[in-house]
Amino acid sequence: MSSDFQARKLRIGTRSSPLALAQVDQVSSLLREREPDLGIEVVPVTTEADKWPGDLARLGGKGLFVREIDQMLQRSRIDMAVHCVKDVPGDVPLPEGLVFAAYLPRDDVRDVLLVPQGSAVRTLDDLPPGASVATSAVRRKAQINRVRPDLDVVRVRGLVGTRIDKLDGRKPVDHKLDAMVLARAGLERLGLAHRARQVFGVGEILPAVGAGALGLECREDDDPVAHLLRQLNHERTMTEIAAERVMLGGLRGHCNSPIAGHCVTDPDGQLSLRGMVFSGDGSRFVHAHLWGEGMNDPAVLGSRVCAELLRQGARDIIAGIPH
Repeated sequence: MSSDFQARKLRIGTRSSPLALAQVDQVSSLLREREPDLGIEVVPVTTEADKWPGDLARLGGKGLFVREIDQMLQRSRIDMAVHCVKDVPGDVPLPEGLVFAAYLPRDDVRDVLLVPQGSAVRTLDDLPPGASVATSAVRRKAQINRVRPDLDVVRVRGLVGTRIDKLDGRKPVDHKLDAMVLARAGLERLGLAHRARQVFGVGEILPAVGAGALGLECREDDDPVAHLLRQLNHERTMTEIAAERVMLGGLRGHCNSPIAGHCVTDPDGQLSLRGMVFSGDGSRFVHAHLWGEGMNDPAVLGSRVCAELLRQGARDIIAGIPH
């Protein structure tokens, strides 16, 4: 083991949810494959966003999921953090002195439809008009409303397991839920992938920027930790995330902005980035899909897609959504 970690444990900060802890277990296993005797201390945090039962926009958005952990990292109370990249705000720079040293290979980015146990519903099309579909994301709500404006899309937050309990009627909810849309990656990490009835292709529901990706964050000046984390970095994921986040940053969307973006690397090595911006009810949207072309530079591609979305009126759509 590197002498840097013989005298200290690696303290990993994370949210205290079962999903977040499962993600830290995954990271810890990967680190120990490279440093078998590495001492690891998991430091779970119940963030302000986790405690708040209402609309996150009223507190300042889902960036609250990462803000408290980032402050602990800045103050050297932890050595690294594991973040779902989709939860990292795109309209503000990273906190001073912090850097994402690595991204793990991206998991499945697709969203899935769940139904209550015993339901015969197989797809979104099977739901009758007026059926209630639960989701926590304005991005999903806008895209569901776009194809099924007759459905009642309701916001349900909380831990994944709690949300599924509400769907199945094991926990109280304001009214009966007929279906729910969640991220497939989170279900897989919790061993619940079998609950998915329909898997939406990216052409049906475009993912959130950073969907399916875990980012490993540390202090920029902590060379031993940065070196250790870089051993886990997946270059293709880092490149694709860079394109998506440049697009997101240029759009300057707030937490209530339904913005979607997904970059892939085509078989010939070309980067391909789709971006969409929706009105809250999905009735208005702009879409751009461009390739990396000659330079194949992720930052340039992200800027080009952002510029095309703005040319089509993305700024007016974003400005028209309260936050």
